[in-house]
Amino acid sequence: MGEIEGTYRVLQTPGSRLGVQKTMGVSTLEPGQNLSTAMASLPAKTQERDLPIKIKMLDNTVEVLDIETTMLRLAVKFFPPDPGQLQEEYTRYLFALQIKRDLAEERLTCSDNTAALLISHLLQSEIGDFDESEDREHLKTNQYFPNQERIEGKILEFHRKHVGQTPAESDFQVLEIARKLEMYGIRFHPASDREGTKINLAVSHMGVLVFQGNTKINTFNWSKVRKLSFKRKRFLVKLHPEVCGPYQDTLEFLLGSRDECKNFWKICVEYHTFFRLFDQPKPKAKAVLFTRGSSFRYSGRTQKQLVDYIKDKHLYFNTWLITVYSIQRYPADKAYFIAKEILATERTYLKDLEVITVWFRSAVIKENAMPEGLMTLLFSNIDPIYEFHRGFLKEIDNEQDCFSLIHVTFCTIQQEFTSYLQKHDEVLTELEKATKRLKKLEMVYKEFELQKVCYLPLNTFLLKPIQRLMHYRLILGRLCKHYTAEHRDFADCRNALKEVTEMTSQLQHSLIRLENFQKLTELQHDLIGIDNLTAPGREFIREGCLYKLTKKGLQQRMFFLFSDMLLYTSKGVTGTNQFKIHGHLPLHGMLVEESENEWAVPHCFTIYSAQKTIVVAASTRLEMGKWMEDLNMAIEMAKKSTEKSDTFLKPLLNSPPPGSSDEVSLEQESEDDIHSSRSSLDRQSHHRANTTMHVCWYRNTSVSMTDHSVAVENQLSGYLLRKFKNSNGWQKLWVVFTNFCLFFYKTHQDDYPLASLPLLGYGVSAPVEADGIQKDYVFKLQFKSHVYFFRAESKYTFERWMEVIKRATSSPARSSLLLPKDEKDSHTD
Repeated sequence: MGEIEGTYRVLQTPGSRLGVQKTMGVSTLEPGQNLSTAMASLPAKTQERDLPIKIKMLDNTVEVLDIETTMLRLAVKFFPPDPGQLQEEYTRYLFALQIKRDLAEERLTCSDNTAALLISHLLQSEIGDFDESEDREHLKTNQYFPNQERIEGKILEFHRKHVGQTPAESDFQVLEIARKLEMYGIRFHPASDREGTKINLAVSHMGVLVFQGNTKINTFNWSKVRKLSFKRKRFLVKLHPEVCGPYQDTLEFLLGSRDECKNFWKICVEYHTFFRLFDQPKPKAKAVLFTRGSSFRYSGRTQKQLVDYIKDKHLYFNTWLITVYSIQRYPADKAYFIAKEILATERTYLKDLEVITVWFRSAVIKENAMPEGLMTLLFSNIDPIYEFHRGFLKEIDNEQDCFSLIHVTFCTIQQEFTSYLQKHDEVLTELEKATKRLKKLEMVYKEFELQKVCYLPLNTFLLKPIQRLMHYRLILGRLCKHYTAEHRDFADCRNALKEVTEMTSQLQHSLIRLENFQKLTELQHDLIGIDNLTAPGREFIREGCLYKLTKKGLQQRMFFLFSDMLLYTSKGVTGTNQFKIHGHLPLHGMLVEESENEWAVPHCFTIYSAQKTIVVAASTRLEMGKWMEDLNMAIEMAKKSTEKSDTFLKPLLNSPPPGSSDEVSLEQESEDDIHSSRSSLDRQSHHRANTTMHVCWYRNTSVSMTDHSVAVENQLSGYLLRKFKNSNGWQKLWVVFTNFCLFFYKTHQDDYPLASLPLLGYGVSAPVEADGIQKDYVFKLQFKSHVYFFRAESKYTFERWMEVIKRATSSPARSSLLLPKDEKDSHTD
């Protein structure tokens, strides 16, 4: 007999899953309402003939009620975008049963691999730990998937890995996998468009969807829809004028009958109310004489009301952070969070590769700005890396087994990484030459760097593949220390670490050299008065703010220390936001002495060179120590160099020769110049203010090449809750930490950050009692009066964020890059 799909309603069931008689699920029914009262509200005509009927529940138990009909089938009606936020274990169980049903009825379209993974978690939930004979017997009598015999081997292989996983954890994994599938929660309503093309309509939490076959071809978000209506068999979607303009703002679809059309319209109304409205709408007053149109309204709690209900009842609800391991009744498995870190940072890394492979490629093709030879050199080198990681992310996102995957897949990609490294020097060099030679390419390059998607200097993204290998080694190293030799994943983890270590063992020196070249080219773009900063043999050592003593007092200057010279600059007043060179001092013959007592200026030291003497002051004694230490070390290394620094300077600088003006009488910037320079910074896109030279300028601090190298190892991504000092609420954000800066996104899928927070000069600590933070896993960032609080989901992630921020913002005592090898081996930060 016919079956009726209904909204999920909680009933008294045997509760065999949890061993209790009373359900702990949460219903969308109004308080005080239950299925019996709902049935009692049926029209009298339907109650004239009461028959004992059976209702088959999601867990296959059967309830008997005396009503007119033959069979009712309970089903989940509203599919939330993140079912992991369902707080009750029993509710998650019912949702998992719905996924099981959809999989068996071919509603949840997916690959064989994903189907096998889903079934393996369902097996773990229903029959417990892996036993091959029991598994095979169970699969013979239970059909989870059409023709499941062909994937039985994969099912058993996956199930073997779930030993020790509780039913609740299995349910959670089922929901996590299912929600990422395009057909999750989709119910097709056959229709046709104005041209008669056969399509399928569906509705979800985000709006009305249009499919052609199983492929989604359009989405009409609720925010874009002005009105939904139907007229006989025609379903009408009226869009806001700003979406489609004044023409064709109403889209029309034809369904099979008036009843089908009205039914789909009702479902849309219910979905819109449930997911978009805070409260259910009040019914309209009935017309006295006659009515026009339908008065249908959704009856029941909205999603917002359900969330508030859970909060009020204290049912372990956490609005933002909810994972199976963050609930206190489950063990905190460090390996789980390490795997999650790999997944989170892989998402960010793939987005970084897309800056080059997708966005920059599109920009140069659009303007026809790059020679064909350079196009081939650049993109043929990075495309294989991008394609590999795109596939790799899908694998670990679906299968949650990244350790063995790293081991297996890196064997096949080793040649591509080796080729990428070998050509990397050539790519960077040729790209730099071409931007100097071709004005159109230079313009496209500079304009692209001002786009939001390019949130770091462009050539920084070209270093990401090599840096990512270092990250794999560090993460896997932590995991191997965590596992005991008896752990089932220890061998896979150790093999993965071995593969990555072999690949990275020869990369460290090359990475330092490439980072140096990247930094020199970045400075080349941002300094006025320099022709060839990337001269062979030159190494960047430190950049930062010092105050130079002149006849008019202390003047703020930006200093740049290299292996052969010291440059000092002032903030430019042009719209390009560059720094203008005021002087350069060769290191050959230089002497540095502390001189606080002589000049009565705190943190003051004197730099004697063959050409002139200057007096400078640092913002703190610690900063003064860093500068003096690096200067003295660079001077010693310059003495040993066979090349004299003068040979670099002649072709390098086009600024006036140092003897042509009296440096002591250098004019102070006027107030107009200062305001002009600051306003020019404000006009720049956000990432230009995040480059380290600009941050150092405004924070009165410095950063060294050693700091940059350490920062490469301290990159992290993940969801955090952020709270400002004087605000009450927490905001959930996807946070990326790289290049000494936090970048904030709404979700990990966004192409560019909403905002950023440079951390040079900030301190990181746990909150104190006076901060009034009554939450676990919170860290505090502070620079002077600027205070931010961030909340992590677990002890492990809290400690990782604290670790990476501390290491990346606390300078090592010495610049180990300039030490001889025997000293480097014994050096500790």
